[in-house]
Amino acid sequence: MKRILLLLTVLLFASVDAGAVGGGVVIDGSTTVGPIAKSFAAYFKNRYGVGVTVSESGSGNGVKSLINGTCDIAAMSRAMKSREISAAATKGVNPIAHTIALDGIAIVVHPSNPVASLTRAQIAAIYEGRITSWAGVGGPNVRIVLVQRESNSGTQGSFGELVMGKGVRITRSAETHASNGAVKNRVSSTPGAIGFLGLGFVDGSVKVLAVNGVRPSLPAIRNGSYPVSRPLYMYTNGQPAGLVKQFIDFAGTAEGMRIVGELGFIAQ
Repeated sequence: MKRILLLLTVLLFASVDAGAVGGGVVIDGSTTVGPIAKSFAAYFKNRYGVGVTVSESGSGNGVKSLINGTCDIAAMSRAMKSREISAAATKGVNPIAHTIALDGIAIVVHPSNPVASLTRAQIAAIYEGRITSWAGVGGPNVRIVLVQRESNSGTQGSFGELVMGKGVRITRSAETHASNGAVKNRVSSTPGAIGFLGLGFVDGSVKVLAVNGVRPSLPAIRNGSYPVSRPLYMYTNGQPAGLVKQFIDFAGTAEGMRIVGELGFIAQ
């Protein structure tokens, strides 16, 4: 019986789809989705001895890797843009989105900041540069230090869509940082700073603000009452098969959902 089970396992993971890079699974993209992808990869390595490579170059670069055929899965914290879909089509690539979790974008400040809540309109005004002191939103007379993500970040794109609105630009005075961790470190060490993070990256080093009076809790994100929330995706070229399909489907298993929850995200 053990030999039969072993054979079945071997056959299962030998059925990697022909598009898999190097016979394993290669993932590139979002730093927000990164912890989920890495934890899934560790599980597959420990459970099945399967190699999964995870890179975190940002959602935009993940799309480019998928289009160029250098990854099997593009991890993204936003939906693909129409121009990216068009670019994929010109290369014969058919991007298929798979929602693996839900996430809230937490608006964070230094723990010493007495402000507890902002409206979405106030956050937009701050990032446009129209409000430059915390005194303008009921806080101390301290200059606001704006912290954002780089342009390839899915979190940056989602923040722009959900908070700033179409066509509204963040002021050039905002600092740009390359990862959730870098944003958190800057905000946690700067009393006047404000930034935004994927909820799974929040810890006691920063203070989370309510938005429109709602804090980014798991129930509030799941029921849609927290206004700055989004799905997290893994994109494949066409419908996945073999090992790539097994990896993506893992998000819907009991063990996959447990891992997603432990990382601070919301399982589907």
